[in-house]
Amino acid sequence: MLLEDWAASQVTQGALLKMADRPVPVMEKRLMDVKLGELSRWITARDFTPNGILGALRRGHNRYYNKYINVKRGGIGGVAMVLAGYVLISYIWDYDHLKHERWRKYH
Repeated sequence: MLLEDWAASQVTQGALLKMADRPVPVMEKRLMDVKLGELSRWITARDFTPNGILGALRRGHNRYYNKYINVKRGGIGGVAMVLAGYVLISYIWDYDHLKHERWRKYH
């Protein structure tokens, strides 16, 4: 029996369940899944202790590393993102100096 036939028979019998039958607590949702009205409750449920922040940074690093760096056929994309972020951050840090240097006269 093909998968489509099985799914059609399950729908007609009413046995096919949705993945999200159970509501997920706001605390367990990812940021992209949180609705705008739930945002304040989601932020207050976060762990802002030093260990919580360190754990969040560790999870973010692991997610980035596994998605862009530790792949079978990797390219320059992951490293280029890090370099672009470094250039952007260094420009933001030096902006005041660059702004004043722009208006100087060199004579």
